Amino acid sequence: QLQLVESGGGLVRPGGSLRLSCAASGFTTDDYAVGWFRQAPGKERERVLCINSSGGTSNYVDSVKGRFTISRDNAKNTVYLQMNSLKHEDTAVYYCAASRSRLCVFALESIMDYWGKGTLVTVSS
Repeated sequence: QLQLVESGGGLVRPGGSLRLSCAASGFTTDDYAVGWFRQAPGKERERVLCINSSGGTSNYVDSVKGRFTISRDNAKNTVYLQMNSLKHEDTAVYYCAASRSRLCVFALESIMDYWGKGTLVTVSS
């Protein structure tokens, strides 16, 4: 059974850091493109970062450049989202998703085949 499980969310103060994990089972993440998405309260879900099967990464949100990075540990079959210098506006439910296409494309959400249930990140003082 193919499954993605996010973890690592929680409450953090502005300026703090969190690392989210996306653990995959039933498939190997380096055969897929894996993306991180987020949905803030009252807003639509948006793509954030993606890592393709070759390890290349794509960033879709200007406001996270230089603060968020995506990486993959093949041995653990896990994709990470390192978030630094967190801001109030980063508060959201964060989801990971995987695509058999192996590529990170502009219309990222449309190609995702499997989704996790999300983990809540709250940035608040």
